[in-house]
Amino acid sequence: MEKMMRFQYKPVRRQEAIVGLFVLLFPVLLPCFFASFSHASPSTFLEWSVPKPRHLRLLASALQRESSDGEPTDLWAPLADQGWRPCLGGSVNAPPLPQKSEGYLQVFLDGGLNQQRMGICDAVAVAKILNATLVIPYLEVNPVWQDSSSFMDIFDVDHFINVLKDDISIVKELPDDFSWSTREYYATAIRPTRIKRAPVHASANWYLENVLPVLQSNGIAAISPFSHRLSFNNLPSEIQKLRCKVNFKALVFVPHIRALGDALVHRLRYPPTESQPLITDDLTGTTDRNVKQMPQKFVVVHLRFDKDMAAHSACDFGGGKAEKLALAKYRQRIWGGRVLNSQFTDEELRSQGRCPLTPEEIGLLLAALGFDNSTRLYLASHKVYGGEARISTLRDQFPKMESKKSLASSEERVLIKGKASLLAAVDYYVGMHSDIFVSASPGNMHNALVGHRTFENLKTIRPNMPLLGQLFLNKNITWLEFRQAVVEGHQNRQGQLRLRKPKQSIYTYPAPDCMCQA
Repeated sequence: MEKMMRFQYKPVRRQEAIVGLFVLLFPVLLPCFFASFSHASPSTFLEWSVPKPRHLRLLASALQRESSDGEPTDLWAPLADQGWRPCLGGSVNAPPLPQKSEGYLQVFLDGGLNQQRMGICDAVAVAKILNATLVIPYLEVNPVWQDSSSFMDIFDVDHFINVLKDDISIVKELPDDFSWSTREYYATAIRPTRIKRAPVHASANWYLENVLPVLQSNGIAAISPFSHRLSFNNLPSEIQKLRCKVNFKALVFVPHIRALGDALVHRLRYPPTESQPLITDDLTGTTDRNVKQMPQKFVVVHLRFDKDMAAHSACDFGGGKAEKLALAKYRQRIWGGRVLNSQFTDEELRSQGRCPLTPEEIGLLLAALGFDNSTRLYLASHKVYGGEARISTLRDQFPKMESKKSLASSEERVLIKGKASLLAAVDYYVGMHSDIFVSASPGNMHNALVGHRTFENLKTIRPNMPLLGQLFLNKNITWLEFRQAVVEGHQNRQGQLRLRKPKQSIYTYPAPDCMCQA
């Protein structure tokens, strides 16, 4: 027995020695490991290494707050009537469409879903200006999102054509005589029918002088690139109203997107209780729970905190040198030297409000405004930089947080899986049906939803980015001071209508061009 014990003891001691040696050598090997790992994939750090929370004092206070502290009574109150109504005009007194079109207009749109959405609206306006027949716009594959979804994959094309039938002529495909006019055709050489020199925010006269002759000579004109190629100023009021008509009435998502969106909204409004597990029959969201259950309110948080945004911002997110190197390499690979933010320090960027809010920071903002751990959140987001570990601080503050993945089954998500545009479309739809919408940082999704919710007079909290940047830089600020500053700094940023100023987007500020005072 004694021999057996000695025999078993030796391997154990040997294992302990190996473990001890590894512990001693790990600090030496770690830099080499990082170097080789970073060399192999500059962005790998972003996927697996997550820094600790940066605002521990504020976070601790936010987590200690109780629901019984009492939310402001007006927190969930809908916006008061601001005296403005949607005013898109009608087709009753509109002149009939000319019998003869000047030719076919093609546009090629880059960017993500909401940039393409704005481009579609502009394309309809340009077709109207030129008296051209619009070909359903071609959506380019974005190098970041890598989504090949077409117009018809995202939007209800028949609804689009029907709503605009009295405004312009639209075709789904070119006739056989022009079937040669493809994306590939324009990629191989300079073509006389391609308009490549359209300036950003071009005037109506520019199109009449430069594109109309091409249409009249060739019967077709293709504009690429097209995004942001129509001015917001000095356009006839009927053209402005037409752009809003496209954005707010003609662009409707395909039925399966709307069905999934309705199901998610229903599950947010009527969450299952512990004694009533959720049993969903189909995408209508109907369940077998008590139909008398009172609907609950929920907030949609658009967390635009992906690798693309983090790198482009050039801000420091607490990951040290390894993170800075990975972000810099990614930034250089995607944009070259065209990111001007990289010329500023992190303190300068934050004080100017140029840094996107992290999940931790958006949670602190919501907590300071008065939302508590009973608040239902829907997280609208693509791939979050840092993954679930980065989101954990937000989830700690708001345990009733949901997303597409938590609310819908894998079978329900099969049609949108891996499709960035369709995923964004679902989030857009849920965002339009929420009680409150909050965007963590400005961007195309933020602009599109702010404008659309303004058009419908819905509450939308716009974070005061310069204020928050300065507050988060102050490491000695108390929770009471932070909360007071946040509340005061957001009193007039909850959906109050703002009139569009010169050069501002009509899609973000639809009044006064597309709205009328009651």
